[in-house]
Amino acid sequence: MLAGHCYAGTALSAVRRRCYSSGRALLLGGRTIRQILAEQQVGDEARVQGWIRSVRVQKNRTFIDINDGTTTQGIQVVAEQSVPKLAAGCAVQVDGQLVDSPGDEQPLELRAQHINIVGECDAEVYPLQKKRHTFEFLRDWPHLRSRTRTLGAILRTRNEAIQGLHAYFQEHDFLQINTPILTAHDCEGGGEVFRVVGSGEFFGRPVYLTVSGQLHLEAMAMAASRVYTLSPAFRAEPSQTSRHLAEFWMLEAEMSFVTELDQLMDVCEACIASTTKRLRTRMPDELALFGRWIERDLMKRIALLAGDQERSYARISYTDAIEVLQRASVAFQYAPVWGAPLQSEHEQYLADEYCRGPVFVTHYPAAIKPFYMLADRTASMGTDKSTVACMDLLVPGVGELVGGSLRENKEAALRARMEAAGVDPAAHAWYLELRQFGGAPHGGFGLGLERYLRAVTGMTSLKDLIPMPRATGQCHA
Repeated sequence: MLAGHCYAGTALSAVRRRCYSSGRALLLGGRTIRQILAEQQVGDEARVQGWIRSVRVQKNRTFIDINDGTTTQGIQVVAEQSVPKLAAGCAVQVDGQLVDSPGDEQPLELRAQHINIVGECDAEVYPLQKKRHTFEFLRDWPHLRSRTRTLGAILRTRNEAIQGLHAYFQEHDFLQINTPILTAHDCEGGGEVFRVVGSGEFFGRPVYLTVSGQLHLEAMAMAASRVYTLSPAFRAEPSQTSRHLAEFWMLEAEMSFVTELDQLMDVCEACIASTTKRLRTRMPDELALFGRWIERDLMKRIALLAGDQERSYARISYTDAIEVLQRASVAFQYAPVWGAPLQSEHEQYLADEYCRGPVFVTHYPAAIKPFYMLADRTASMGTDKSTVACMDLLVPGVGELVGGSLRENKEAALRARMEAAGVDPAAHAWYLELRQFGGAPHGGFGLGLERYLRAVTGMTSLKDLIPMPRATGQCHA
C-alpha cells in the first residue's frame, strides 16, 4: 500500500474509495522546480513540469529552458534526441536524472529520459519570444505575461510581501477583518467611485464599489481593539498615469486606545521594515533580478525601508515641510503654499533630496483632509491654520506610500466636521453611533500594496505590479 491515509466504507462496490496521500509532492504529482533545486542532488531521478521559455537545437542535443513560476532561472533540460513540436510556450512534463550543470547560473540540470508535451503551442503566433519585450507590449498580454522572468518574479515578490504583512499583524495580535466590497459610502468624499448598476432597485439605495474599508474597519476596532484588512479597493479616476489603477489592494489597520500620532507611525514603520527584511531574506534572487534589470540602486532603498540605519524614518510637520520647500533652490512647477496639497514634485524633493530616506509628513491643514480626522487641539478648528493629527509616509523614488490619522472620536465634533465638509450626517448615522456607544480613541492607516511593491522592485508603473491591471481603457480579461 502507498504511504497515506485511505478511507473506504464497508461496501466498497457501492462507495467511492478515496485515498489521501500524506506526501504533498505525491498528492500534487511531483515537486516544483524550486523544490527540486533545493531538495534533490546529482544522480536523483526527477520529474520537471512547466512551460518552455526557449529551445536550442544543436547537432546531437536539444537544450530546453523550463520554468514553472517558482524560481527566477528555472531549470535547463538536456535531451539527446530531437522532439517534434517542441517550442517556446509548450507545457511539458519531463522525466530524467539530475546532473551537474556546466554553467554558473544553476547547480543542476536535468538529463531527459522522457518528454511529454501536455500542451502544444504554435511558436509562429506565440507572443512571448526569446527576446526581451517592453512592459508596454506585455500589458496587452496580461494572461501570458507572468511567464516572463520579470513578471514572474513580481508575482512571487507580491506573494511574499502579502505573507510578510500578515505575519507582522498576526504576531502583534491584530485580527484580520474581511471588509465589504459593496458600500453605500464614499470614505474619502472624493466622488470618484464606481456605482453598482441596478443597486438602487436591489438595495433600496445607491451602492458603490468600496474606495476604502476604513469606516467598517473602525467599527470592528470598537469591538476587537486591533484589526486590519488586506482588500481590493476601487477608484474611478480617469487617469492614464503610471501611478493610478482603477482596482488596487490596500492594507488598512485600525487600533483602539491610540492617542498619539507617534504610536501610529511606529506601527506603520515597523510593519514596513519587518516585511522588507523578510523579502530581503526570502527573495534574494528576485531582488537581485530587479536590481540588475530594473533599478541599479534598488538595494539602497530597500535598506532604507528595512531600517538598516540607526535612525528611524524621518518625521516633519506639514508646516515645516512647506518652509523647507519654499527655501529650496528648486524651480517647482507648483509653488509650495501653506494650505495647498503637496504635489508629487514636493514629495519627491522631501524624500529624495531633503531627508534622503522615508519621511512622515504630519499635521496637514484640516481643509484638505477628510472629515474623520482628529483635529489638533492646539489649534482652533475653523481657523485658517487648523490642522489635523494625520500623517503621510513619503518614500524616495515612489512618493506617498501610506496615509493615516487619529480619528475624531467625539460625536459632536465629528458631526460638525461632516457638515462643514458637505457630508450628510444622517447617511452616516451608524458611524456616529460608534461615538455614542463607548467610542474609544483610535487611529489607523492605509498602505497601497502596489505602491509598496513599486518601492521594493523599482518598477515604474503600478500596472505591472498587479496580475490583471484595471485602469482607464484597460480591462482585458
